[in-house]
Parts: sequence; structure tokens; C-alpha cells
Amino acid sequence: MADEAQELARLYQAIDDAGRDTLLAFARFLAGRQPRVVEVAEPQWIPPVEGESVVAALKRLKASYPMLDASRLLHQSSALLSEHLMQGRERLEVIEELELLFQRHYRALREPDEGGSEP
Repeated sequence: MADEAQELARLYQAIDDAGRDTLLAFARFLAGRQPRVVEVAEPQWIPPVEGESVVAALKRLKASYPMLDASRLLHQSSALLSEHLMQGRERLEVIEELELLFQRHYRALREPDEGGSEP
């Protein structure tokens, strides 16, 4: 590959500015067609404790999935927490939905081209 890289550099130097722009645009196009390889750590699953509260479950899930951006989960997780606190939605039901939320975000992080950009 080093020989090819040197040849590409030599060819790049040999063409005019318009040709360089075209070459860069084509290289970016080709690079964008390549499958994206994303290395993401496995979750550090922390099991729930008996009688766990929704807030404790949320903290446990954040600790179990440290690779996720908490700000991207904020809207959905706070909506679930509000449903529990303000509307009386069952604790276990909300915790189960929080777990699914974190799993979806993790899967989207691992497989970004599988289901769109937003989980």
C-alpha cells in the first residue's frame, strides 16, 4: 500500500488545482461508500436490585452503558421518569422501557447503518 500511496501523491502533485479538487471529491465519494466500522465496547451490565426505583434504574443503566451519550437519551428518559412520577405509571413498566431505550441506543451506536441515525 505504501507504493500505491506514493504513486497517488505523485499523481496528485502532477495535476492542476481543478484536477486535485476532482480527485479529492472522488476519493471522498469512494470512502463514503465503504462500510463504516465502529468499535464500541460491550455494556458493563449491572443487574437490578430488588425493589429498585426508576431513578436508581436510570443510574444503573447509565453505568452499564458508559459508551452512550447521556444527552442523546435525556429527552426520552426524562419523559419516562415524568410518566412515572407525575402520571403514576408503574415502576417496573418504566424500568423495562428504560432498559429497551438503552438497548436501542446501544444497537444504533454499534450498527449505525442498520436503522438510520436516530434510535
